[in-house]
Amino acid sequence: MANETSEIVLSKQDLRAVTGYAAEIAQEVLEIFEDVHPADPRPRDAVDAALAFARGGERGRALRDAGWAAHKAAREADTEAAGNAARAAMSAAAAAYLHPLADANQVKHILGAAAHAARAAELVAGDVRDVGADQLERARRRATPAVVDVLSRYPAAPRGGGRVGELLRELDGALRGRS
Repeated sequence: MANETSEIVLSKQDLRAVTGYAAEIAQEVLEIFEDVHPADPRPRDAVDAALAFARGGERGRALRDAGWAAHKAAREADTEAAGNAARAAMSAAAAAYLHPLADANQVKHILGAAAHAARAAELVAGDVRDVGADQLERARRRATPAVVDVLSRYPAAPRGGGRVGELLRELDGALRGRS
């Protein structure tokens, strides 16, 4: 297992695989945000920018700006569920900026969109944990071997982070074969 000072080798293709995975998952919950804020395109723009990068586009300022805009939309959201849906979109854009350092916090770049999407789904369903578990199972099945390979280069997901952190660790464990 790599320690926190180890450098991890990541190719652009690795980053595209992780970003595409995160964007597809975030796309599933955009409606949660858009139902509350139908005139606010920021989370959708972040997912679209992430998908464009995953499909061969540039990892540049437009992608970074879209991610920050989705983050701002999350902070301004009128409901916790909408905020988590926007954070899923922000996490999708942030996945393109996964750092090549063996730091457990980097797992959030890989699985953060899925954890926030699961939390958003739980909240819309009245905080029903089974709904989040179903969302995580879909995320687990959607993970390609390339995504799992990148994840396996990093230490396990960090502790903390409340319910989203729990969901992150649950998915991390499932993808690593621990649950």
